[in-house]
Amino acid sequence: MSDDLVQFLTAGDRTLNILFGSQSGNSEDLASKIGKQASSYGLESTVHDMGEVDAAALSGMKRVLIVCSTWGEGEQPDNAEDLWNAANGDSAPNLSSTNFSVCALGDTSYELFCESGKEWDKRFEELGGKRLLDRVDCDVDYDKPAAIWAEMALPRMAAVDGEGLFQDDKVASIADFVSSGGSLQASAAPAPTSDDAGSNAVTQGGSDTQVFMHEGDRSLHILFGSQSGNAEGLAAKIGKRASAYGLDANVHDMDGFDVSSLSGMSRVLIVCSTWGEGEQPDNAEALWVAANSDGAPSLGHTHFSVCALGDTSYELFCESGKEWDKRFEDLGGTRLVDRIDCDVDYDAPSAIWTESVLAHMAAVDGNGTFQAEMVELIIEELQGGADVAVDGDNGFVIPNLESEELQVNVQVFRYDCMDGERGTDEWACVLPGNMSVLQVLRTMKATEDGSLTFRDGPANDPCTVISVNGRNVLPGLTKISDIASSVNGSWKIVIEPLPGGEVIRDLVVDLSIHDIRRSSLKPWFHGATRDGREFSQGVIGSLASSEATEIHSIRDFTSSILVDSFSDVMPYNPSYVGPSNIISMWSRVTDPRTSEANRAEHMSSLSSMGGIKAETDLSSISRNGQLGMRISSHMLDAKTSVLRDGAFSDSRHGKHVWWYCWSVKMSGKVNDAVIYRQVLGPIGLIGNLFSGISARMILGFTRTGGRVFNGLLGMVAPPAGVGKMPKQFNTLVKNHHEVVAIYNEIGSGF
Repeated sequence: MSDDLVQFLTAGDRTLNILFGSQSGNSEDLASKIGKQASSYGLESTVHDMGEVDAAALSGMKRVLIVCSTWGEGEQPDNAEDLWNAANGDSAPNLSSTNFSVCALGDTSYELFCESGKEWDKRFEELGGKRLLDRVDCDVDYDKPAAIWAEMALPRMAAVDGEGLFQDDKVASIADFVSSGGSLQASAAPAPTSDDAGSNAVTQGGSDTQVFMHEGDRSLHILFGSQSGNAEGLAAKIGKRASAYGLDANVHDMDGFDVSSLSGMSRVLIVCSTWGEGEQPDNAEALWVAANSDGAPSLGHTHFSVCALGDTSYELFCESGKEWDKRFEDLGGTRLVDRIDCDVDYDAPSAIWTESVLAHMAAVDGNGTFQAEMVELIIEELQGGADVAVDGDNGFVIPNLESEELQVNVQVFRYDCMDGERGTDEWACVLPGNMSVLQVLRTMKATEDGSLTFRDGPANDPCTVISVNGRNVLPGLTKISDIASSVNGSWKIVIEPLPGGEVIRDLVVDLSIHDIRRSSLKPWFHGATRDGREFSQGVIGSLASSEATEIHSIRDFTSSILVDSFSDVMPYNPSYVGPSNIISMWSRVTDPRTSEANRAEHMSSLSSMGGIKAETDLSSISRNGQLGMRISSHMLDAKTSVLRDGAFSDSRHGKHVWWYCWSVKMSGKVNDAVIYRQVLGPIGLIGNLFSGISARMILGFTRTGGRVFNGLLGMVAPPAGVGKMPKQFNTLVKNHHEVVAIYNEIGSGF
């Protein structure tokens, strides 16, 4: 590039103002993309929301691009309405010094196609503006025509000199320079400081990392295989997020996709669900067959990663995604990020994978070569830039959360497996109250003791469970302000390993027993044959929304390890399968889609000695907040079902206790302790004193402060109208859990 052109592109004001009018977010996304491209042309771009622009400020803008969609029947989008009215008012600005061009977005299915963009184009001309490039009217598939328009508009805007005069003879040389892979950083001149720049304007800089992120081929191809729409929706979200990484995303339905075109793609993401028993979804079947045929393309120049969606209730979990991952590798593709296998609650893990994989895809340069050293630089660039605040379906700004700092005394359990020594370390810290316990541990490890050992991972990692101030929690989701205890005016948190397991080192506990217990139960889902409904994808089984919600709510917890830690029984009964497995099996039992044989298997496991009967006191679970109360409630349902089907029908004890509890307790005339005393009889009452059962039952059932009995009659005879007195046992109570379960079902008193 000649020195004259360098001088031209760096002299004077190089500001480009991009105004967007958007109803659904498409115009905003497109304006942001164009703003990033502008830095390669030596322009300092500022993206403005029309709703925040003062009409008078337009007269001072030398270069203006307008990206505007049309709302309804030819109306301006909501955020552009005020500016449009001002531009048509008596005090409309003179735009004789303004060079402009318009990109209009619309839908040809409406009569007034792209009407808003046409109105802006005409109005700017009427106010004296100079049109440098004819308006482009884009349909719903706007990516390609908008990209062509931007490639033509930006060199023309760059050809406007520092004084605001358009130099037509410079356009070709500027376009040739950029198209050949060149890039020019914008000068350091400050961006305009009008009112609109305060809140919604995004200034595009010209750092080396940004230049890398926007030069050459930046296309990203996202292929989705979807049966119910989840994979398609996720692919669309990833496509929108990709723009923040300087990538031009194209989302493709696998149905009808040409497999041979894969060989020319340098960046490919696959989002695929699994259908039935490990089968490809219907829209992916043809492409899968083609990818496994003799004519399958070589993917030696393709960088890829796979997000697999599935359901752990099926034996072949995420099988389709696993197959695509392996096949791309077999065809020579380069895997940049390991495949992620997501369960039905896929939002959180897929979001984490998305941020990682987009940073890696962005590190593939314009020539298709992966530059590993650029990954961290790209992440740092986004963390320091304004675009990192854009997220969600339509974009929103993540607020900067601030919290009061706390003087916290942090006490951490330490164990050295080599020396067999144990103890505690204590640090006095000043920390923000909204810092998570996991962040506290990371800080201690980084600044105080690098040997501190704990399980690290995402905030919702189910394996990171620890004990904090006596409560078992996921440290990444627990703020210190919510769990710290106040001692003499200062705050304290005591961090210990999860109780009941073998400590390996410091806060790390052996969790293998959880996998062993789960695998021994084989809690797989085997569906029954049932009627379905005809959809475009084929026949799909139907389920009422209320039923589906109830089934999924039963297993709606992040960490099975955390749920198991709620139980007081787990550390002392090695045969007990634990609350998480109880809940998992119970959800299968209540699921109407489960086959009868599969339901019988799960009921057999629930009624075994290591099943629900082993949990003798649900109060230890219910005291753990809302999650504990919900888990306890579902476990009580499971226990009642097991006892009703088995224990209450196979013994004299069960039959009598069942009948008498329902009749007398429901009458409201007699206290629980009185019921128990009457059922036992005098000899049984004395005999059980030696076992401690009577004392536990009586004290337990009256611990709420209720009277020992509500009426004298109940001590000697059943309440009127209830029924006859049951036979007295006069023996030891061996099945204590049966009595507890009945009382809990009736009144949750124990």
